[in-house]
Amino acid sequence: MTTHSKSTGFVLGAATVAMGLIAGVYYVFACCIMPALARSDDRVYVEVMQDINDVIQNPVFFLSFIGALLLTAVSAWQLRGQPYRWWVWAALAAYALGFLTTVVFNIPLNNDLATATDPSAAREHFEDPWVAWNVVRALLSTVALVCLARALVLYGRGRQASAYLASAAGSKASR
Repeated sequence: MTTHSKSTGFVLGAATVAMGLIAGVYYVFACCIMPALARSDDRVYVEVMQDINDVIQNPVFFLSFIGALLLTAVSAWQLRGQPYRWWVWAALAAYALGFLTTVVFNIPLNNDLATATDPSAAREHFEDPWVAWNVVRALLSTVALVCLARALVLYGRGRQASAYLASAAGSKASR
């Protein structure tokens, strides 16, 4: 059984924050950015998406994108033996599928768009599948976030119970 430690709680908390940031990115694309771009003509649509795909490749985004996966995996390992570990494992599975969706579907579509010469044909090839796969990864990362949040609540309750038991064991009333 793994003990509660500050690093365990920190990693679980950091995984939850990173997952929230990623879920938020996908959510904003799904409910704001892509619907707004849908109103644009083909040239503007392709140009803006090319700019977004270029700009999003930065260390801050990658820290969250990869960090959510790595921190969740480390947290799952740290919490082995805990009854709520399954919430973290479920989060890891959900985000791993979302991560895979990004790598297998969204990134290749982005790469195709980067080299496009005909805006109309490029948009035709890109828009519907990219939007659909973004919804998939938004849902998966949101499920992962909910699972991590649940694990964090249960972790906190476990720390409170441990502190209470330690306090009670040391009191005169318990002797």
